[in-house]
Amino acid sequence: MRIAEQVPITIRTARTMWLVAIGAGVFETVLIVTSGRAAGGSVIGVTVRAVVFIAAVLVVVRMYSGQRWARWVLTGALGLLGTLSLTADPVLWLAEGNSINEAVRNSGAVDLLFGGSRVVHVAAVLCGCVLMFVPSANAYFRTRPPRPAHGPTPVGDRL
Repeated sequence: MRIAEQVPITIRTARTMWLVAIGAGVFETVLIVTSGRAAGGSVIGVTVRAVVFIAAVLVVVRMYSGQRWARWVLTGALGLLGTLSLTADPVLWLAEGNSINEAVRNSGAVDLLFGGSRVVHVAAVLCGCVLMFVPSANAYFRTRPPRPAHGPTPVGDRL
């Protein structure tokens, strides 16, 4: 049986959602840089984002292979902290009495593309988080033997 056939559809879909979220993050970064709206430290910002995107892809791969720690890293780092970083400014902006309708009316193409991407980004993160914890996903992670995060398995653990 091929590996993909052993992985529940919820985990395959969660993987897709995480990759969509990462792709949206890359798109948002490219959009900001190419539009000339990047702040003075854009090289550092882009470098940090690139490292986060690469690390996220690697953790998604580990989650897909059944590593329990990976789903917790995705949930905590990207699901919780990442979502807070993506939504804090818009929520504060709305709390100050600003209007979404007015923002849309005053937006250009780059703003609308960015906003649409951000909605897809957040929705994909939330879906990815939920799908990693439905019953079929929980069963999948329970049946996977835990692996050390790095290094070879000690001889005594092979018995």
